Amino acid sequence: MTSAGGPPPAGGSTDGAGYADRYAAEGPELVAARSRAARLRGAPPVEPAVGATLAVLASGLEARAVVAIGSGGGVAGLWLLRGMRPDGVLTALDGDPEQLRAARAAFAEAGVPPSRTRLIYGTPAEVLPRLSPGAYDLVSCAGPPGEFAGQLPALLGLLRTGGTLVCHGLLAGGRIADRTARDPQTVAWRELARAVREDESLLSAVLPVGAGVLVATRRA
Repeated sequence: MTSAGGPPPAGGSTDGAGYADRYAAEGPELVAARSRAARLRGAPPVEPAVGATLAVLASGLEARAVVAIGSGGGVAGLWLLRGMRPDGVLTALDGDPEQLRAARAAFAEAGVPPSRTRLIYGTPAEVLPRLSPGAYDLVSCAGPPGEFAGQLPALLGLLRTGGTLVCHGLLAGGRIADRTARDPQTVAWRELARAVREDESLLSAVLPVGAGVLVATRRA
């Protein structure tokens, strides 16, 4: 386990972001899950500081039902479970079977009861229509925005009033603020962020944590 005064995790730095990651101490189960996830193809797992943010948000919501899109090898899921109610259930979906297998192993090694997790193979477009609308406290999205940005109405439809949507990665590489950047991923992030900001049913903010976190709460 790392501590606020210990060495930074792999890829850490000595600046404020590095301190934030060191402050978010990860136990052996998260260290093992992160190491496993780092070897998989696809988006890297969320940084420790982002994981801690997810845990705090879940705790503040007293979250009992959470959806995680992009399993990230179970790293984000373990952090979410840390903040959720003891009887809470995490639904994790991913279109990559290797990522789901890694998440299943991470949950098992951490001693998470099978009844507390539900792992579903499939894309957001395939899976979201099968989930109960208005039944979730928090929806967390990670990975390429093209995989979920087009499903924003469905994502928001899952949330109860007061529920929170979290999307990670929009500040990666600083491209969203570069007006000359027109690659599909950056455009998708811009369109998603704009749609969230302009939705009068949401209260939103961008947090410069990790690769950037877009947070939006569904108003009454």
